[in-house]
Amino acid sequence: MRAELIQAVSLLRAGELVAFPTETVYGLGADARNPAAVARIFAAKGRPADHPVIVHLPDATHLSGWARVVPQGAVKLARLFWPGPLTLVLRRSESVPDIVTGGQDTVGLRVPGHPLALELLQAFGSGIAAPSANRFGRISPTTAEHVRRELGRNVRLVLDGGPCPVGIESTILDLSGAVPRLLRPGAVTAAQLSSALGEPVTTEAGADASAPRVPGSLAAHYAPATPLHLVEPRELAAVVAAWLDRGGVVAVLARRPALDAHPRLHWQLAPADPGAYAHELYASLRAFDEGPATVILVEALPRELRWNAVADRLARAACGSGETDET
Repeated sequence: MRAELIQAVSLLRAGELVAFPTETVYGLGADARNPAAVARIFAAKGRPADHPVIVHLPDATHLSGWARVVPQGAVKLARLFWPGPLTLVLRRSESVPDIVTGGQDTVGLRVPGHPLALELLQAFGSGIAAPSANRFGRISPTTAEHVRRELGRNVRLVLDGGPCPVGIESTILDLSGAVPRLLRPGAVTAAQLSSALGEPVTTEAGADASAPRVPGSLAAHYAPATPLHLVEPRELAAVVAAWLDRGGVVAVLARRPALDAHPRLHWQLAPADPGAYAHELYASLRAFDEGPATVILVEALPRELRWNAVADRLARAACGSGETDET
């Protein structure tokens, strides 16, 4: 791995793309100070030009090089949650390339909590822009093999750090305005952030036109090409039967055992714990999407705060599902 790390740093400094693991998902990395290199991320992913990318830092001491103002709240949260699955949106430094921010006055920054990611960042010595290493809007990768299969030769090197332990993208908190705003739920919860800051964190920023654009905020995202439907638990048996009656091949992700055996029914028992569910979610959806299923049915999750982050990903996946990259 030492030789691969040296190669990865060399490639990044040459403006090439390197995929690497984080605790959340695999990132598609480029030198965040090099606009031409970051443009290669957008080309490889098919990502809209106004969609910002998160900059991963070696440690919190690099914050001042990327943000023109580092509020005390950011210092406090970095001390508590970094390295870890929390992205802070701050007012950008003038030296941050426009392509990184989508032309906005803010930039998303985090220190990832994966040993291989940290080793890469510390060897590189600067920020690495790294959205998820997949086609834009599709299911995020949580293994190196996911990246290789989806992006292929668009990535010069994929560092393999095993499956991502968290499995869904980082929490995004906006600290660029008057009040802290949760822009994307994740493993670090609004309650944890409010407690750490000593003030409320608003979770209604999605309807606020003044909120910065951030990754994963579009209605359709994290989506399989196979149509995906969320089904209330009490309706699951009837919906499965209806799809089977139509002759479909049905994939089901549910937190209960299979109702009945059927040759065209592929049932996966999902974990009952939100953290374990998140860890397995994208790998499960990818396996279904690559199989023979004509539809994916997911048992709707409990309407409880602890399920918010996973429920957010599933709602966006359902909205964007059933479309190919060519549509």
